[in-house]
Amino acid sequence: MPASRRLAAILAADVAGYSRLMGADEEGTLERLKALRRELLDPQIAEHHGRIVKTTGDGILVEFASVVDAVRCAVEVQQAIPERDTGIAADKRIELRIGINLGDVIVEGDDLYGDGVNIAARIEALADAGGVFVSNTVHDQVRDRLPFVFEDLGEQQVKNIARPVHAWRLGLGAKPASAAPLALPDKPSIAVLPFANLSGDPEQEYFADGMVEEIITALSRIRWLFVIARNSSFTYKGYAIDVKQVGRELGVRYVLEGSVRKSGNRVRITGQLIDAATGTHLWADRFDGSLEDVFELQDKVASSVAGIIEPTLQAAETRRSADRPTSDLGAYDLYLRALPMFARVSKEGLSEAARLLEQAIARDPGYGPALAFAAICHQRLAADGWTSDPEASRWRAVDFARRALEAAGDDPAVLINAAYPLAYFGEDVGDMIALADRALTLNPSYARGWYVSAILRVIAGEPELAIEHIEKSARLSPRDYPGVPTATIGLAHFFCRRFDLAAQNFRLTVRQVPGWPAGYRSLAACYAHMGRLNEAREVIEQLRAIGADLEPHLPFPNREIHSLLISGLRLAAGEAV
Repeated sequence: MPASRRLAAILAADVAGYSRLMGADEEGTLERLKALRRELLDPQIAEHHGRIVKTTGDGILVEFASVVDAVRCAVEVQQAIPERDTGIAADKRIELRIGINLGDVIVEGDDLYGDGVNIAARIEALADAGGVFVSNTVHDQVRDRLPFVFEDLGEQQVKNIARPVHAWRLGLGAKPASAAPLALPDKPSIAVLPFANLSGDPEQEYFADGMVEEIITALSRIRWLFVIARNSSFTYKGYAIDVKQVGRELGVRYVLEGSVRKSGNRVRITGQLIDAATGTHLWADRFDGSLEDVFELQDKVASSVAGIIEPTLQAAETRRSADRPTSDLGAYDLYLRALPMFARVSKEGLSEAARLLEQAIARDPGYGPALAFAAICHQRLAADGWTSDPEASRWRAVDFARRALEAAGDDPAVLINAAYPLAYFGEDVGDMIALADRALTLNPSYARGWYVSAILRVIAGEPELAIEHIEKSARLSPRDYPGVPTATIGLAHFFCRRFDLAAQNFRLTVRQVPGWPAGYRSLAACYAHMGRLNEAREVIEQLRAIGADLEPHLPFPNREIHSLLISGLRLAAGEAV
């Protein structure tokens, strides 16, 4: 029968850590895997009208006519597996990784081929244990049909696929898991939740988010106020909010929520302040103005909130530190568009952020925040091997960072973000630490400031202080960029040769940022130094599956850590050290 084509939803699954499980207990693993197939996988696939195309030792490929059925099947399987594992030792549990794609496939007999299948397999390789990752086509088809939350992982470069693959992580719960309540700090504390975009245009979402960013920045400059960072408060975006629960999870007394409506050249901001302990509304107001007055509007909101929390505070104390970042709203608009791109931790996201920031700088050459973030974009592109010309990226990073410092004044964010790439590329780390200390004196509630300070301490050979500063950052922003704090804590333990603790943090990094080469390199090197060579080689295979080189293109600035990393990677790859 000649080959034909059809559109299909393809589910690819395999067992995480299969080689390790087989090495520890071959017969027991095979029996548990057979039972999993017989009792859970095959019945669920049949119930959701799927067809098993092929199986391998630890993997399975399934075709569904409906992408909704494919996603429902994956979720029910992943939610059921932990219940089956009750009473089984953690190191013997079978955990699946699942990837789903919707695409055109080639049909030959009972088998399927083509990019539609290949992309499903590559997305499955990105997935974390117990997780479900889907392609952009799947997300577009099911996001309004199924009651699940998806996390945008951005575009991922994967092996043997020419174009980057846009991946999404499917949340298996209804909302982020609640942690134990955090104790309230010893000073007034507040979280600013994402403001609703009432403009009627999804493209204006970035503007509403940017307004909240500026309000958080203005509040953070009030030294007596403990302010939760944007990255944590924005994890509640898109959820029905229980203010009391937000207060417990973030450890704050007050919550500010509101909305932004942008129409033509006019902006309306509404806000309400709530006591998170009681749910009582303490204050509500509305602010109208033109785009030319947008920074004054932000100051008014910040000043009003501050006045409610601490009546004795003079409004002038807020206005005094509310510096205007730029008078060119075109540059400001470009800067806001770059921020979510920067947060994706991907080659494509960083490249797009750098492009937007450089456009902002062309409009306003003295725009400090854009200069500093452009420097970090180029530093990360070079350090992560995501550029064909690392030396050019190095030069751009240093140039933008130096120009940012010239424009910084007393802006803590500019000081911090300029110090990071300069230290990475060889400037005196003591001088850069001094800049970080100055920034944190200006704004003790700046979560990113404590994070960058931690990286600088790792570079300077002060790992214990680095861990202390990361913990401060995490307290101010309990839900910060996934994988970033754990990677830095892992490096600090790695420096001290506490490889077990380092590996624990690097494992979290790989799960949270599956397309980031640095996480895989660190984990592989760590396993190698622990003598866990089989697991190290599995991680090397995952590194190569995302299309990354074995060794970083640029050395880590701390020579001792770099030497440990390279020797571990070569040992993991079976090379002479």
